[in-house]
Amino acid sequence: MENRLYPVESRRVSKLALAVATLAIAAIPAGTALAQSAGPFTVVENGRSYAQLQDAVNAIGNGSGTISIASGTHRQCAVQQGGSISYLAVEPGKAIFDGVTCEGKAALVLRGRETSISGLVFRRMAVPDFNGAGIRLEQGNLTVSQSWFSDSQQGILTGNDANGRIVIDKSTFSGLGTCEGGGGCAHSVYVGDYGQLRVTRSRFERGSGGHYLKARAARVEIAASSFDDSAGQNTNYMIDLPAGATGQITNNWFVQGRSKENYSAFIAVGAEQKLHPSDGLLVAGNDARLAPNLNRETVFVADWSGADIDLGPNNLGVGLKRFERR
Repeated sequence: MENRLYPVESRRVSKLALAVATLAIAAIPAGTALAQSAGPFTVVENGRSYAQLQDAVNAIGNGSGTISIASGTHRQCAVQQGGSISYLAVEPGKAIFDGVTCEGKAALVLRGRETSISGLVFRRMAVPDFNGAGIRLEQGNLTVSQSWFSDSQQGILTGNDANGRIVIDKSTFSGLGTCEGGGGCAHSVYVGDYGQLRVTRSRFERGSGGHYLKARAARVEIAASSFDDSAGQNTNYMIDLPAGATGQITNNWFVQGRSKENYSAFIAVGAEQKLHPSDGLLVAGNDARLAPNLNRETVFVADWSGADIDLGPNNLGVGLKRFERR
């Protein structure tokens, strides 16, 4: 059947992120190009460049600023203790953070008011606690656009901020997740108790353990994204809302692969606690199916919350049960 489209405002998010990135890069003084030899990290507002990302972050401190990041492989990390900082790749996909974490956590550890990230690549992040990430968000708002996270224990991991907002747009998460550690699984994206999570036009693929997207946020908007588990290894749910949530899961594309630790559901709601209400959560306009040549029975939406979930029309393949109360 043809899916009805359930609109979200992802175009506005994308256009805003692109406009911010374009203006920020355009604002770099002409002399900065020559100054790049002094370091790949440039504070756009004053044109000063630094060899170490941490020095550029410290230069902004509790204020607001933009750091332009040159193309290349950067084996370093940074901790943002405050302020509002944008991290922008000069050329999207060419500024790579490779294998180095701060505080045994992530390439970027964020404790500021707000952070925006655009065009960056995070890969091969691993720590002894088995939750090494590209980004560890401990508080504040976060916007991630056109960025890539790959071959790490985790892509993005956050703490709790009930007043915080997270937006992920046009980004890719590949080869992430693990259940090796004794403290539980790591996931491609794991969001704590945040006020709002918005994921649009993003791709999740080739998971290596845990869930693709796990979120305890009170409200979620997950739309126009793909979850391709066909090459996944020992993965679990594609979307897990363990504490319940309102909002929408719309216009997404799901394929469940053969190698699963748990293949009993695609989307799980309230499996751990009822921290947030889930009444009115809209799940509609999605396409979900098993990978080719895979025959099994599973459930599209499994609910533990007992809430009145608004399960609209979805295009489900063979072997998928529409809904199950657990």
